[in-house]
Amino acid sequence: MKVNKIVLLLVTFVLVFSCDSPSSSSSQKEKQTKLLDENSMITEEQMDKLGITNSEYLSAASKRALNWPDIGNEWFIEFSGPTPLKGDLAYEKGVVRRDPSAMIKENGKYYVWYSKSTGKTDGFGGDIENDKVFPWDRCDIWYATSEDGVTWKEEGLAVPRGKKGAYDDRSVFTVEIMKWADKYYLCYQTVKSPYNVRVKNQIGLAWADSPDGPWTKSKEPILSPADNGIWKGEEQNRFLVEKKGDFDSHKVHDPCIIPYKGKFYLYYKGEQMGEEITFGGRQIRHGVAIADNPLGPYIKSPYNPISNSGHEICVWKYNGGIASLITTDGPEKNTIQWSPDGINFEIMASIKDASHAIGLNRSADNEREPTEILRWGLTHIYNNYDEQSIMRFTSKRRTSHVAKGEKAK
Repeated sequence: MKVNKIVLLLVTFVLVFSCDSPSSSSSQKEKQTKLLDENSMITEEQMDKLGITNSEYLSAASKRALNWPDIGNEWFIEFSGPTPLKGDLAYEKGVVRRDPSAMIKENGKYYVWYSKSTGKTDGFGGDIENDKVFPWDRCDIWYATSEDGVTWKEEGLAVPRGKKGAYDDRSVFTVEIMKWADKYYLCYQTVKSPYNVRVKNQIGLAWADSPDGPWTKSKEPILSPADNGIWKGEEQNRFLVEKKGDFDSHKVHDPCIIPYKGKFYLYYKGEQMGEEITFGGRQIRHGVAIADNPLGPYIKSPYNPISNSGHEICVWKYNGGIASLITTDGPEKNTIQWSPDGINFEIMASIKDASHAIGLNRSADNEREPTEILRWGLTHIYNNYDEQSIMRFTSKRRTSHVAKGEKAK
């Protein structure tokens, strides 16, 4: 028995020693190197470009860098700070103008639609039946025109809130425009009273034969949140849930319809019941619903969600696919992404200081280069929580970085 114990101890010692031996360490290095060898895309030039000189010692960061796609910098841009507009869309005391739609050019003029409300924002602490709980509460959709994109004339009301009891009786806001077959379509968010923190926003639609209207509204919403979450208790607390449900179980927001591959792709932002804060911020994701006709019915894609980050929808067609600017929330915020099929998106560029709630210039030649449609457009800023105004942004491609007086190669 004693001999057997001694033998067992010796074997254990040898095994432990062999695990800590130089040959074992070499084996680990070989495994790390092999990870590179198995990836035929990794070259010496790539190693040199990234400043990685020793393939035997690779940090997690280096391994991620070696797996980055080689897509160049044609998608990388920098945004300017927003600048004020002139005319009727200049800042106005006591007024909220926000969430501009894309612009289209008709009759020699740019057209834009936007959310408009007046008065201070009260929040949820008082009488929600009569107060204004958000800046986008108690909004109607208005529109304006411009010959140069700088000086604007407010033309008037386009789509009002619905009558009491309708699905859109409290607010209509965050609008987007689509022109198709000589007709015009506005999609937008809707809220039915009372506007409490658990209310489920929906999406409505209006259409007209002219950008100046008159507009016919859909009698029912064209998209609603998923109906598979369960609130916990009766308290007005949107973070208390028995079951969270789908990524869009609470709200469907920021709609945008794109004619694509013979169908109509309605992109939207989803908010989930019991929304969490993750390592990327708010748990916000995008989805898409597809229809054969602009009026619907719109069927949500089984692949939803199609992003794991984002806020306001900003999408455009490019090179047979769909591009998307992802801002504000989530681990992939501040990126431009592209999908060959409108559903499966990959990161094409990581950017900074992107404008929010962008209204694209749909008259731009968006096939000229990936980000041509972002060269200028509209955005909004918070002058304060009670007043917001629409502004203009510009952007430019950035392909080199040089010091003053230095020549780019």
